[in-house]
Amino acid sequence: QVQLVESGGGLVQPGGSLRLSCAASGSTISIYAMAWYRQAPGKQRELVAVITRGGSTSYADSVKGRFTVSRDNAKNTVYLQMNSLKAEDTAVYYCNSALGIPWSWGQGTQVTVSS
Repeated sequence: QVQLVESGGGLVQPGGSLRLSCAASGSTISIYAMAWYRQAPGKQRELVAVITRGGSTSYADSVKGRFTVSRDNAKNTVYLQMNSLKAEDTAVYYCNSALGIPWSWGQGTQVTVSS
């Protein structure tokens, strides 16, 4: 079973940037497509970005051009670079497998965009 720990969130002003990390343990994630998800208060969890095991990426329309997902298989870690942040990006961000049954969810990392 893979354990996931997200970090890097915080309070940032509109237009600012953050880089989230997702460190995996228990098994290598290099063979899996990985994804970032987010859940805002009162809303369902939504898919934000996907990176395949080959490094291809895809994004939700709401973040396209602003967010970049990457992975470092040697560190068993996935990243989400978030630029030009908006208030509507405020949410708890999680990572998990992009396909099939998800592993147990980590605690997530809170991102708050506010002036």
